[in-house]
Amino acid sequence: MTLRLRSGSTRAGVVASGLLAGLLLVQPLRLSQALAQVPLLQDERFAGLQWTFVRIRYTAFTVDNRYRLDYWGEPWAIDGPAAEQNLSRRMRTATAIEVNDPIVLTLDDPKLWEQGWIYFVEPGNLRLRDDEVPILREFLLRGGTATFDDFHGPYEWDNFAREMRRVFPERAVVDLEPPHPIYTSFYDIKAYPQTPGLGSFFAGRTWEKGGFVPHLRAILDDRGRPMVLANWNTDMGDGVEWSNAEEYPGYLKYTADAYRMFINEIVYSLTH
Repeated sequence: MTLRLRSGSTRAGVVASGLLAGLLLVQPLRLSQALAQVPLLQDERFAGLQWTFVRIRYTAFTVDNRYRLDYWGEPWAIDGPAAEQNLSRRMRTATAIEVNDPIVLTLDDPKLWEQGWIYFVEPGNLRLRDDEVPILREFLLRGGTATFDDFHGPYEWDNFAREMRRVFPERAVVDLEPPHPIYTSFYDIKAYPQTPGLGSFFAGRTWEKGGFVPHLRAILDDRGRPMVLANWNTDMGDGVEWSNAEEYPGYLKYTADAYRMFINEIVYSLTH
């Protein structure tokens, strides 16, 4: 890929220098956290690519009881719209990827075929309709990527795995661990991070529902491309949703990890 220099690069360098000078006034113990929240120089490697945060509105098996609240209170909408808004802003500042405004789609929406990356939150509640199963399968086999985030423990894993077997009964779920290139597609990440939900953070732990160890798992296509990415035992959606909450300074290290892993997964999906 040919690198392109933009006229704004010099200006960005001046702005970054000013930001760094200001950060020197930050207390040393919080300097690393502050640095993690400040975009310095835009990375030009992936100029020309486009990305949209596409949240999928799905049917939950809990839809008729306590989860049936309002548009943003159902399981598919957890962390929205702040999570997609914050992650989209970070993608714009950290990369040269053209980032569109976030949208919400159902799997049977014709606009699905204009997208390359889709997001399901809390798939421990997911129940695909029969007509959605072949749509999701075709979308993924055509080259799309589906990211599943914020589900924990064996019970929620079993539900997710059962739904994926309906989509790909012939394909196994595998773990993606370093040195898989997804960990170096943008940031250099040494190990898969565990981002606690804000409630777990307040309780003094990083896990919930018995999901003690975080895993990045995948379903691969015939070329070995991860077309399903499962962020299990971690809550990256909360990490980006609450990244602007100054009243929780101890949470910053987790939001930084969530941004980095999220961006790596997205960049990898756009380039493979």
